[in-house]
Amino acid sequence: MITFESYLIEEEKSINTIKSYTLNVSGYMKWFDESKGTEFKKLHRENIKDYISFLKVIKKLSPSSINAKISALIKYNDFLISTGLQTEQVITKRDMIKVQRQYASLATVGIVDVEKFRQLVLESNSKRNHAIVSLLAYCGLRISEALNVKMNSFNITSQQLVVSEGKGKKTRTVIINDKARTSLQSWIKERNDTGNMSEYLFPSNRGSKLDRTVINKLFNNYSEVIGKEITPHDLRHFFCSHALENEFSVHEVAHMAGHSNIQTTLLYTNPNMKNMIDKMNKL
Repeated sequence: MITFESYLIEEEKSINTIKSYTLNVSGYMKWFDESKGTEFKKLHRENIKDYISFLKVIKKLSPSSINAKISALIKYNDFLISTGLQTEQVITKRDMIKVQRQYASLATVGIVDVEKFRQLVLESNSKRNHAIVSLLAYCGLRISEALNVKMNSFNITSQQLVVSEGKGKKTRTVIINDKARTSLQSWIKERNDTGNMSEYLFPSNRGSKLDRTVINKLFNNYSEVIGKEITPHDLRHFFCSHALENEFSVHEVAHMAGHSNIQTTLLYTNPNMKNMIDKMNKL
């Protein structure tokens, strides 16, 4: 019988989505086993309502965390129906907890932080890491997209990079700005000098795709040096905000960042939290 994970793979969900969904469904099963004491057979509406209440009242999870678990159970419900183990849909998007739209911009780091971060990485003599950081900050790539870049998917001369492993498997063309191009040229030269023949732009020592845990460790180390937490996604937020400040249109930024919903891009047109706090302190 097909497993839930196999079902998600067939639907071409990303690795991160598969991990999230399976983990959250496992969490529900653990709760069901501990609270009901009987073998799980199918999803019941009554159990779902109890579980959401448990997440709110006992676990005190945030609405976004609860919604992530609800999304996983919606997909699991679809899976059970597809395999004939269930006939009715007992959980839908209507069960999502409404979250007040964020008003402050998602960007939490400015150009001073970003350039200091890039300089520290450059001075560590890792041209590979400097190129990765530059792609995140000045091309707006997600970390998974950057690590999936292959040698045949970009052109340094025309300054274009095709992202084919984006969220939702959507393909888009990203412009490589001069800062990112310079760092890429340095890395490619070093890469060629070592005779590396991997298909990936940023290979591991074994020639396969570099694991994101390597980059997460890099960010953790330099965040401590700077004295401010900076994550790969913070650099993507910086790109969106910085591009809008420099006369890119909302639609241009949405395309470059691969936003499926333009409302996400519009969040970056809002003032940042520091500016809002400064204004509040003047009251």
